[in-house]
Amino acid sequence: MTQKQARPGGRSARVQQAIHDAVLALLEEQPRESLTVPLIAARAGVTPSTLYRRWGNLPSLLADVDLCRLRPDEPPDDTGSLRGDLERWLERYVDDLASTPGQAMLRDALAATDPGCAVRCTEPTRERLELLLERAHSRGEAAPSLDVLLDGLVAPLIYRTLFGAERPDEQLCQRLLAQTLGTDTR
Repeated sequence: MTQKQARPGGRSARVQQAIHDAVLALLEEQPRESLTVPLIAARAGVTPSTLYRRWGNLPSLLADVDLCRLRPDEPPDDTGSLRGDLERWLERYVDDLASTPGQAMLRDALAATDPGCAVRCTEPTRERLELLLERAHSRGEAAPSLDVLLDGLVAPLIYRTLFGAERPDEQLCQRLLAQTLGTDTR
């Protein structure tokens, strides 16, 4: 099933906001595991088919809600160098991944039946890294490709967050950053 793109305004946006608000209100009242599509639909004042048509299944909807909660409001810090920008970005990124909404979004994106769900969940990360790379290029800095950053930084951090016994720490982030930027001297 493919996800229909919501129009930026109008009824579609109001319905989506009502559904997101219903999910957030229900999460304050009860455990995440007790949420169901009919329960959310009733709280939002829509039919369950509206949720299924738009999101496909409950994990896709929950991942979308979590993504909206995690989406940064401000651009990443500009420290004057790609390395500095990536260090600052990594601190926030790991905090977001390790947060309750971050971990829930990762689990829900994996459980979603909509194949586009995981792609949508990566969009803010890709956008942030593209901005950092554009800044580096405008300063005349040599910079790896977006794919190198995704493979060298993002993928191992997501893996460690999902399957590791401990939250990724600063040492791991520094090691990954050095390897990705080609400055690892081990």
